[in-house]
Amino acid sequence: MTNFIPDEPVIHTTAQHDEELARAEQAVAQLAESRNNRWYPRFHIASNGGWINDPNGLCFYKGRWHVFYQLHPYGTQWGPMHWGHVSSADMLTWQREPIAFAPSLEEEKDGVFSGSAVIGNDGEINFYYTGHRWANGADNTGGDWQVQMLAQPNDDGLKSFTKRGMIIDCPTNQVDHHYRDPKVWKTGDTWYMTFGVSSADKRGQMWLFTSDDMVHWIYDRVLFEHPDKNVFMLECPDFFPLIDKDGNEKWVIGFSAMGAEANGYMNRNVNNAGYMIGTWKPGESFKPETEFRLWDWGHNYYAPQSFNDGSRQLMYGWMSPFEQPIPMQADGWCGNLTLPREITLGADGDVHTAPAAEMLGLRSATQDWGSVSVSHNSVLRLERDAQCVELELSIDLTSTSAERTGVRVHATEDGSFTYIAYDQQTKRVVIDRQTAYAGDRGYRAAPVSDAEVSTGRLDLRIFVDRGCVEVYVNGGKQVLSSYSYAGEGERAVELVSESGSTSYSSVRVHQLKSIGLE
Repeated sequence: MTNFIPDEPVIHTTAQHDEELARAEQAVAQLAESRNNRWYPRFHIASNGGWINDPNGLCFYKGRWHVFYQLHPYGTQWGPMHWGHVSSADMLTWQREPIAFAPSLEEEKDGVFSGSAVIGNDGEINFYYTGHRWANGADNTGGDWQVQMLAQPNDDGLKSFTKRGMIIDCPTNQVDHHYRDPKVWKTGDTWYMTFGVSSADKRGQMWLFTSDDMVHWIYDRVLFEHPDKNVFMLECPDFFPLIDKDGNEKWVIGFSAMGAEANGYMNRNVNNAGYMIGTWKPGESFKPETEFRLWDWGHNYYAPQSFNDGSRQLMYGWMSPFEQPIPMQADGWCGNLTLPREITLGADGDVHTAPAAEMLGLRSATQDWGSVSVSHNSVLRLERDAQCVELELSIDLTSTSAERTGVRVHATEDGSFTYIAYDQQTKRVVIDRQTAYAGDRGYRAAPVSDAEVSTGRLDLRIFVDRGCVEVYVNGGKQVLSSYSYAGEGERAVELVSESGSTSYSSVRVHQLKSIGLE
């Protein structure tokens, strides 16, 4: 491996960066002035205006939760990336912070790309990210030139930063231009960094580096290469340990695979984010013990990032608007993050991702319907106008004969709605958007195992925001996240039973509060 570790990184002046940040703040404010809120989220994180994508720099630092995200402040389409920033003392009420990073150095002149945050031995925090340039100096026709960068905060509130510049250069003769999204952690006395790479022969890989001081890094090995030759890049990689039911340490490797082909219900989106479970020890490559599995089966989920808050592994994802049309782009904003999810290894040996416990604090009022029966081919209205609610539905499978049963959300007078249902024939939970008011159509389907069906019960926890839904199946064994653009007027919630009757052992509707970012 050619030596591509730079000399001592230097501290850069902030004058140009401050100027770029001020321009970006003004641009976002202008978009926010005319923003249309018809689909703007009340309890999901989104920018005030402009385009957002990947969550970045997730951390709990000196008493506050911090979420950074990729931001294009000058429009509602993808463009030169900045880092937006929100923070919270309780993960429920959030406040907007100054934009953290803007392109201001030569190595990042076309974008400050994704990265992570990690607290060092001294209790101080470092931010690692990718500096992006177009290789031809103009556009993407000549590919990318990407390197890894370091920044450090100037204050405990993480409101301003000093960039220390490039810490890992790109060996362009060994890389097919994709080389980004650093994730850093500590095992033993050594710091490790991995990031996504497209090798010279266009194979999706994660490279591994080591460091003693978090500043100077040495190439170690290829941590993982995707076995599918169609996968040419592993974006937004993640890597962390979990303990299984027997007390054994397992490692979860996560990535957003670019190039995987659709296969049945799998990989239906343009690119798909998932994980594998296996083992790893320092001095070795990752050894997978499972196949690639999706983090989320919905239409709009990508680029998740996790972090450990000292007791839990938490994750945010980006609800990516993969396919045109993208109606919210006309409204002055585009894109939001998912709710935070806690990652655990279940007794079944698989990863579960349930909403963080703090999300119970979003509830402001509850209507408990108790047990409910919906007769053959019938519809039962639960809410006349529900813009922001959480539904808890427990289906008694032993007393249910319906071929499909579930709930319509965002049901408006024009006949449009999004349908979330359990399909008894395929044993899958479905988000069906064939009658959605606007945006991309189609359906997505998450599996329900035979073991789950054999319990005779199916639990659905459904979060409905103004323009999106998240569906948690059986406590987070599977999840589906999709945009759902409601039509004009009141937005009803209705239980539906198709070709048979449905018995619910429990139905509850919770009204949800705003997180304060509107």
